[in-house]
Amino acid sequence: MAGLERSISSFLFFLKDISSINTSSLSPTGHLVVAVCLGFIGTFGFLNNLLVLTLFCRYHTLRSPINVLLLSVCVSDLLVCVLGTPFSFAAATQGRWLIGRAGCVWYGFINACLGIVSLISLAVLSYERCCTMLCRMQADGTDFGTAVAGVCFSWVYALAWTLPPLLGWSSYGPEGPGTTCSVDWRTQTPNNISYIVCLFTFCLLLPFSVIMYSYGKLLSAIKQVSNVSTAVTRRREQRVLVMVVTMVACYLLCWLPYGVAALLSTFGPRNLLTPEVTIVPSLLAKTSTVINPVIYIYMNRQYPCDQRQRALSHAPIHNNVETQIVHQQILHPSIHTTTT
Repeated sequence: MAGLERSISSFLFFLKDISSINTSSLSPTGHLVVAVCLGFIGTFGFLNNLLVLTLFCRYHTLRSPINVLLLSVCVSDLLVCVLGTPFSFAAATQGRWLIGRAGCVWYGFINACLGIVSLISLAVLSYERCCTMLCRMQADGTDFGTAVAGVCFSWVYALAWTLPPLLGWSSYGPEGPGTTCSVDWRTQTPNNISYIVCLFTFCLLLPFSVIMYSYGKLLSAIKQVSNVSTAVTRRREQRVLVMVVTMVACYLLCWLPYGVAALLSTFGPRNLLTPEVTIVPSLLAKTSTVINPVIYIYMNRQYPCDQRQRALSHAPIHNNVETQIVHQQILHPSIHTTTT
């Protein structure tokens, strides 16, 4: 009986705790629009990433070191769709947060952590791709050590930056209209501001800089062989350029508005951004779970892999740099978003 009474007391405390979350200021129509967007993001993000994981498990030819990093991105995005989006979707349909302050903290932590995992994984992936294409004659399809180390680094790095709010450096709390939760962007104290500046620098600007540097080096190498390229290689170069531009544009589209909104909330006037404005960057950041598989997987022309490998073995290659580029673009042609 004592155990049952404690359980009932805990449940009643949980229900009371819900009232401590800020009520929403969006109109019913606004909540409906947000719910539709979240439903679309959650559904297609889940299906896209689940399909990628299924393909990875089914086709042995996809189990390359570079694709292990892609797999890490898909896992983190899939977990966002499973562990985060359903709660914000339910909150949007009801117009208020439903699982209390403890649930808000958990939601903020898990979404921040998984979002940073995805961002850092993409940065590690771009750097690994650059090193593989420019520093080796051929990629070793059996050496998974570097890729596994990159995956472990991404997850540990994300934890290192998302655990501090649980330990007193900043905090997690309601965001925007009160139907989602994230890092507390609005409390303008030295403790909170220092964390947000570090988070913005090391978890948004740094990975973007790595991506820009890595693919800048890659495009520079492609230009060096443009004079000796065959027609097939030139088409491949154009595909590389299109995918790099697409990747950078989508990265900026998904994450830059969220980062800017967070900084404005932290350093600007208290009521500078309305709930209607703040929910838009949050939704854009969440769309990375849908966009990432499209860019990094579905634009990957790795099928049929066996035929392309055979074509490579008979193709005339003109110099060392072109050898690396052609080899990588035939065997690993893909150029490779959740802190909401």
